[in-house]
Amino acid sequence: MKKILLFLLVIGAALAAWFLYLQDNLPAFMEWVRGQGLAGAVIVGLGYVVATVLMIPGSLITIMIGAIYGPWLGTAVVSPASVVGATLAFLLGRSVFRSSIELKMGNNPKFHALTTAVEKEGLKIITLVRLSPIFPFSIVNYAFGLTRAKLSHYVLGSFIGMLPGTLMYVYLGAAVGDITKLASEGLGDTGAAGLWLKYGGLAATIVVTVFVTKAAKKALAEAAPDAVSAEKES
Repeated sequence: MKKILLFLLVIGAALAAWFLYLQDNLPAFMEWVRGQGLAGAVIVGLGYVVATVLMIPGSLITIMIGAIYGPWLGTAVVSPASVVGATLAFLLGRSVFRSSIELKMGNNPKFHALTTAVEKEGLKIITLVRLSPIFPFSIVNYAFGLTRAKLSHYVLGSFIGMLPGTLMYVYLGAAVGDITKLASEGLGDTGAAGLWLKYGGLAATIVVTVFVTKAAKKALAEAAPDAVSAEKES
């Protein structure tokens, strides 16, 4: 247990140093990753997995990947990486870190209500939790490990539920990347038209994501009212 915690601490320190480095060298790093082709996608994907396990917020990383690869290829990189990272956290929460998470979540009424709901409708609840912003992504990855959720339901529900948010952040990163390129190089009328088209896609993605999130929150309140009411009271 101590060896695993020490290993995770070392990895976390290395990632922190890497992020500090990227603050001053981000454009050069993005160009390097883009130039590596498939190997670059694997590198940033693995980094995303590790960041998820270490509970490092992935929104900025998702935006960066969108700026590198664009909305569709970027989603193809982020989506499986986020699911793999969340699944590893789930398995660690069910095994190595079970006792510490039980100690942390033991008196949490919201979590107990969620556990009951998962036992009744595992796949549905997991998907709705992923779609809804009520439960923090990083914590719930580990907390789900304490429930009786099937691994297959967890993986499928996480994939479906995280996809709209992933697409939105990747699309945002792609738009930011195009703006940067337009400002530095100039894309001409064709490039500007493409940028406006991408902005239209981003706006549509945001609208759909907000709509889906609200619908999921309402559905979750109906399927697990005790969990949602506990969240409102906390």
